[in-house]
Amino acid sequence: MRERARDWLRVVYLSARLLAGRRYWIAAFVPLVWPAFEAFRILVGWQPETYRPVEAQNILIGLPLAVLAIFLGVRVIAGEMERRTLEIAYTVPGGAHRVWLGKMTAGIFILMAAEAVLTGAALAFFTSVPAGALYGAFQAAIFYFVLATGLAALFRSEITGAMAAVAILAFNGLLTGFGGNQSRLSPFFNPLAIEGVSPEDVLAWTVQNRIGCVLAVAALAGLAFARAERREKLLGG
Repeated sequence: MRERARDWLRVVYLSARLLAGRRYWIAAFVPLVWPAFEAFRILVGWQPETYRPVEAQNILIGLPLAVLAIFLGVRVIAGEMERRTLEIAYTVPGGAHRVWLGKMTAGIFILMAAEAVLTGAALAFFTSVPAGALYGAFQAAIFYFVLATGLAALFRSEITGAMAAVAILAFNGLLTGFGGNQSRLSPFFNPLAIEGVSPEDVLAWTVQNRIGCVLAVAALAGLAFARAERREKLLGG
């Protein structure tokens, strides 16, 4: 049992290097560019006031985390195509899905580390972060992580998959006013930002959103894996 756990950790470690390079841990700190930019905006007067706790979920944590998730997601399956190692992945004992699972697990760990870093930056320089905001931001990141994985596999290209995922992210932002309007269908749904609605309705909407996102992530992951298992299609170029 201990050896199996050690082997799995080894797989996750190697998968992290495939996703984000030899110094994969740096990926968790790259999103700090965003809070640094936001701090600069406040200093020069472009943003007249500092942020409130209710804005921490999407503006300070969720958005940069989703962008990192897209970068990692497109490399799960399409990264093997770009490196011309896809055929090797299909020779792994137990099936190629073990490769995808290892890389997705590594990506989730990197996203968790990045969220911790962004949360620390928000607490240190901007505002307090409600506990519920952490789940909301991570939910959005996982959604776009899996979405980017599927789109990159569909288009057989990291760049095209990333462009499509970013376009969907931007469209979602436009529909919701980049956090100004809350929609139960959005992975960025923030119940703390809803005003003038009874607590019972807010709770019901939150439960619907959380369950809906879990089902959507499961469906997207299933479609991505189904696409990845079409060996002849992917190897056909």
